[in-house]
Amino acid sequence: MSKENDMLEELKKIREFLTPKPVPEPEKPKNLAQEFLNFIKKYKVLGLASAFIIGLAVNALILSLAQDIITPIIGIFVPNFEDIGDIKFDIGVTVFYTGKFIAAFINFIIIAFIIFLIVKYATKLGIE
Repeated sequence: MSKENDMLEELKKIREFLTPKPVPEPEKPKNLAQEFLNFIKKYKVLGLASAFIIGLAVNALILSLAQDIITPIIGIFVPNFEDIGDIKFDIGVTVFYTGKFIAAFINFIIIAFIIFLIVKYATKLGIE
């Protein structure tokens, strides 16, 4: 009988282990502001917004790189290259619009730093 009792005890332990535990119901928000903060935390809206803004800044940086740096190089070798833009040839040498690229790069650095500060402050507040 001890073998049967041991098996019965093991089966009881298995049943207890497999029985789902009751999940406590999440606390209801007290007001609209609390509900909004829960929404931001749950769906990680701050991270999504940061990624979107950084993406826009990177887009401007890459667009400026393509239009103001790379396209003039192509214009040197292909003089009839269509829609090059404001490329000016002066004695066979093209003009590089590096000022626009540097401005886009500085703009990107400023935006990235501001987003970094916002995310750092929000993380201290417990918002991820």
